Amino acid sequence: MNPFDQYIISSFPDFSEINTNQSISAYEDQYTSGIYSKRPIAITRGLGARLWDADGKEYIDCVGGQGAANLGHCNPAIIQAIQHQSQILISCPEMFYNDSRALLIKKLCSITGMARAYLCNSGTESVEAALKFSRLATGRTEVVAAMRGFHGRTFGSLSATWEKKYRAPFEPLVPGFSHISYNDLDALEKAVSNKTAAVILEVVQGEGGVNPGDPEFLRGAQDICRQNGAMLILDEVQTGFGRTGKMFAHQHFSLEPDFLCLAKSIAGGLPMGATMISSRIPSFPPQVHGSTFGGNPLVCAASLAGINFLEQNQIPQRAFELGQWFKEQLNQIKSPLIRSVRGLGLMVGIELKQKVTPYLYALMDNGVLALPAGLTVMRFLPPLVISKADLEIVVDVVKKVLEKPISANVTGE
Repeated sequence: MNPFDQYIISSFPDFSEINTNQSISAYEDQYTSGIYSKRPIAITRGLGARLWDADGKEYIDCVGGQGAANLGHCNPAIIQAIQHQSQILISCPEMFYNDSRALLIKKLCSITGMARAYLCNSGTESVEAALKFSRLATGRTEVVAAMRGFHGRTFGSLSATWEKKYRAPFEPLVPGFSHISYNDLDALEKAVSNKTAAVILEVVQGEGGVNPGDPEFLRGAQDICRQNGAMLILDEVQTGFGRTGKMFAHQHFSLEPDFLCLAKSIAGGLPMGATMISSRIPSFPPQVHGSTFGGNPLVCAASLAGINFLEQNQIPQRAFELGQWFKEQLNQIKSPLIRSVRGLGLMVGIELKQKVTPYLYALMDNGVLALPAGLTVMRFLPPLVISKADLEIVVDVVKKVLEKPISANVTGE
């Protein structure tokens, strides 16, 4: 018997030195890369739609892991799947077959209506794969994306992303990318030609301000791609797995993408991504792309458990109903700061008439965590298991915070 087979050692870290918001932030500030703007709290525990910081303060979570926590924090179904799979097999590259992976890709194809799946580790990787696959499938190189779109931070994904602050430090980017106004079908029709490999769009723009696509635009984009032999890539990294009130946002509009990019909540909070491939796309040659960790058994088991939880508990329908109620309540807030409320399901944005960061900090001070979406949009991505009672508290806090303008100069997001 290998002596390591029974080697057990307690390896839990000693937190005695860092057990407050201040001490944890001091450690991170000293040793981290520095590329993230951070709020001055250290989150150390979560359950459902609630989070706690190191000083014991409780928050209602409307950040939702930036869309990765649709099932809530420490969901029992995910915990059980991780525990079970971790005792069997954690790592297994796709040079071998695996039972958890086989079950997952069958399930993903079933719920998306797509034919095949490429598994990776993140949203930007799923987009990179879709861009490469589009070039392979068409023999073309040009890609049309949308202004205010966000698709990731690696070079291909960043080239499809529009916001200058993300792009400028790394230019020149991948050539052949152009951008048109979102929801402008005429502009898209002019931009797509026989040189276009793909059109990539979010069904609801997240980072760009929580902007839902017009049905006519999205269906028209599909028609334009078909007419010109271009691939339609739908980026559902943030909108997938129940967030908008359907399992996937494109199902609201009966769209049939050539490639569908998934990540964030695909595995209950573990890092995972997938590029779903339509039956219209011929099989690719072996070795044209790959991933060491993509499709490892641990995340596949978590993903299967998460999808089953979503289906068995009708979470997408719940998100649709709660989202409708949430938007109605927010629209009733009488504040001179609010320009509009918009969104789909439990992906909701409040556009303000001034910069949003001070109000995000004010929400945090009052026990609610939310996200920006650009400079002036307050974005809410609560776990889809959030209670209506917690959403009522969120509405009350938003109302309190937006009663009057904040003059404090808060920076960082």
